[in-house]
Amino acid sequence: MTAASTSVTATTSPAVDQPAATPLAAEIARVYGTPAVVVDLDKVDANIARLQAACDTAGVANRPHIKTHKSPELARLQIEAGARGITCQKLGEAEVMADGGLDDIMISYNILGEEKLGRLGALQRRVRMIVAADNPVTISGLPRAAEIAGRDLEVVVECDTGRKRAGVETPAEAVELAKMIDASPGLRFAGFLMYPPEDGWERTQIFLDTANAGLRDAGLKADIISTGGSPNIPNMGKLRGATEHRSGTSIFNDRMQIAAGVATLDDCALTVYASVVSRAAPERGILDSGSKTLTSDKGNLDGHGYILEYPRARIAQFAEEHGFLDLSGSNERPVVGEVVRIVPNHVCVVVNMVDRLITVRGDKLIGELPVAARGKLT
Repeated sequence: MTAASTSVTATTSPAVDQPAATPLAAEIARVYGTPAVVVDLDKVDANIARLQAACDTAGVANRPHIKTHKSPELARLQIEAGARGITCQKLGEAEVMADGGLDDIMISYNILGEEKLGRLGALQRRVRMIVAADNPVTISGLPRAAEIAGRDLEVVVECDTGRKRAGVETPAEAVELAKMIDASPGLRFAGFLMYPPEDGWERTQIFLDTANAGLRDAGLKADIISTGGSPNIPNMGKLRGATEHRSGTSIFNDRMQIAAGVATLDDCALTVYASVVSRAAPERGILDSGSKTLTSDKGNLDGHGYILEYPRARIAQFAEEHGFLDLSGSNERPVVGEVVRIVPNHVCVVVNMVDRLITVRGDKLIGELPVAARGKLT
């Protein structure tokens, strides 16, 4: 990137010369233009290896969540590194992954409606599927998918232990749903799915122990105890009986993971290359990356991303195609035409904004990686 020392006087005057740039930034801007979503595959490899090692140390299987990268190619790298299977949030993502050669797919989401049940049944014919449910309405529809598939469908009961999202709130409810699954034609009760709050693992243990006791009384057993969340990676191994963990964001990392204390800037494999397109006043500027690139998801952080070249600059607000720079806290300020790299607040949403990721290794441009499961919301 450019040398960052530019006086206030210089930045308020029309720029005659284009600023200098590193060869990689110049090449990406020339070949692809900006904004460009760029992934360093060396860091991806390191992040995949780090997660797998953490799972191995904790004694749980790795079932990474593809909602972050949405790429069968990257999912295969995770499997080759030792992951047991993958997690998808939506049926459309699972279809793309199955088309890409992936098997052993968990969908951690309630599946409802005849259209989706038909698609689920077609998938179950091709690959091993595990689905989550947290209510009788969802469970009552799933036998239709098993009937279409011609074989049993594995179902885990989603349990809420304090996050207040989806999931049953009591062990008794979890056991009742397990018994309903067991009694349903074509379904097999497989276990429990959980996403414990980072500070809620003791409560989760009490919930699990109580639920397991209820299962024993009913003559049932949970073969899968699935925990989740990249911020929970340090907590893996704390839940007695856990069999696997689902982590998505850790393959790329972002500002939210840094704030959670589970990643550093050096671990962030994805950056957005953006150009400074306006410097209309000394203390402000405009990037060509707005809410359609970096997303408006702030994640309780200050600003909408971290600019590596200008860490004291703030992306203070957005329009759709404008990132509003607040440079009042930065002594060094970019000039028009300069390309900067931004670590996004929430990388998962950024990936879903683009059709392709530009791939690099270190300072070498590699090529493109399609975001194959982009926009698969159903």
